[in-house]
Amino acid sequence: MNVILFIIIGLAAGILSGIFGIGGGIIIVPALIYLCGFSQLKAQGTSLAILLPPVGVLAFIEYYKKGQVNLQAGILICLFLVVGSVFGAKIANIIPLSFLKKGFGILMILISLKMIFSK
Repeated sequence: MNVILFIIIGLAAGILSGIFGIGGGIIIVPALIYLCGFSQLKAQGTSLAILLPPVGVLAFIEYYKKGQVNLQAGILICLFLVVGSVFGAKIANIIPLSFLKKGFGILMILISLKMIFSK
């Protein structure tokens, strides 16, 4: 797997999480599918590994038992998600609220269109 790509996904998800309050399902799952070639299930299982401490212990275990988790991706993305989220939160506090609202809406539309119209 591409370690650099996992680091970039973690940073991007962290920054966007800090700015818009989003992360796993909106950024990480589509990134793992479209940039890393993960299946939908493996992307979801890996995303749960990232969210494991605060959210998904039992769901993660179920995905892990079925072989639907990439631990290397989960650990690297999780670490850089933390780093990126600090920068994203700083950015969110200095840009106009109108930009945040519009940026979030545009991001949601683009991700939705990609998921609807891709194979």
